[in-house]
Amino acid sequence: MSKTASASWFAEKIGNRTMKGIAQETRSLIRVGTLPVGTKLPAIRDLAFELGVSPATISEAWSDLRRQKIITGRGRNGTFVSADSVVAKPERLASAGHYGPDVLDLSVASPDTALLPSLAGALAHGARAEGLNSYERNRILPELEEAVRESWPYDPGAFLVTNGGYNAVYTLLHALVRPGSAVAIEDPTAMRLLDILEDLGVEILPVACDAQGPLPASLANALARKPAAFLFQPRLHSVTGRTVSRERLDVLAGVLAGTSTLIVEDDGVGDISTAPRQTLGARFPDRVIHILSYSKTLGPDLRLAVLSSSAAIVEEIQSYRSFSSGWTSRILQGATAWLLRDPETEACLARARAIYRERRERVAAALERGGIRIEPAGDGLCVWMPVASESYALVTLAARGIAVHAGAKFSVAPTPFVRVATARLAANHERVADALRTAARS
Repeated sequence: MSKTASASWFAEKIGNRTMKGIAQETRSLIRVGTLPVGTKLPAIRDLAFELGVSPATISEAWSDLRRQKIITGRGRNGTFVSADSVVAKPERLASAGHYGPDVLDLSVASPDTALLPSLAGALAHGARAEGLNSYERNRILPELEEAVRESWPYDPGAFLVTNGGYNAVYTLLHALVRPGSAVAIEDPTAMRLLDILEDLGVEILPVACDAQGPLPASLANALARKPAAFLFQPRLHSVTGRTVSRERLDVLAGVLAGTSTLIVEDDGVGDISTAPRQTLGARFPDRVIHILSYSKTLGPDLRLAVLSSSAAIVEEIQSYRSFSSGWTSRILQGATAWLLRDPETEACLARARAIYRERRERVAAALERGGIRIEPAGDGLCVWMPVASESYALVTLAARGIAVHAGAKFSVAPTPFVRVATARLAANHERVADALRTAARS
């Protein structure tokens, strides 16, 4: 039976009676073992009375500890110590499996390395980048900005280079969104985006979608909660392969008009898509943050993405970055600028774009012959496959030596789907599709 810490005993241990102080000192009591795992914490009202603070102060302190997963609420049964250490961990990403050589791993939607351009000439060029080895925290090399502007979908106030697309999202959210705020996001979405939001401790407001993109009514309901940001993928959805239609984008713009919500546009798949780049940046230049990652097209080891927004927002994000790296490698920036203007790289990308599309379409077509419709048709590195039972599908595929991702990792609610990566599936499409068809049926 769990031990219960009395409110009077607890109050004697707490010196700093602010919200942060209560959270920090409770964390310390747990870490040193004074409050062992399994201990039931006193009722909020009782502890608030003993400490001479409001119940809201205790609730906020407990919320902070819940976000760190060291206490757990069990409804009316109370709140308990659930861990004795604080380890920041991306739960969805960390739960991905490590499979042996005999398993066909279709869980990771990463690019086929054989379809990426050579970096030799680019890195040699980058080693001669302007300002190399300077400690000046410049936001983007002039050479890279010039290359990026040629195809950027609108004329922004300022650019900023980050260490990859997810680093861009992580940095801007920490710079601009306070813990405890709400953030609206497409459902489903990339699992690492959900990891970032959960780690930040924001309230996640899922926005339902159809084949054309986020549903306007669902977005309107989320905006009624006054979220700090709305995060979506207008060009190519990394999970479903959907592109937001021009008509839907115009309607979403109307829903967003009159609000102060930041609009974060994540183009994580980039020019693998045949769809044109699109943005609301021209309509809302003061609050759109547009992100383009080059990991899928030019190579993940470039660790590079570019974001644009107003000069004021870019300055806020850069100020937050100054606590850590401060700037992105000029070598990698110079290399990316070289690749963006290299004809051989453009030809390599065109070939990769066609091959990725063919691989996805072959799997989708084979599934549709078995009565499993993949929506939507189009681009991307994976298919979002409906299943009768997620657990049955995962076990059935595992028995056949195939690993995929559970759909639940990409949503805040249970969802009857699995995500199947197709980017590196160069052969055996029919064998894989046969296994997928079997797994989809309960």
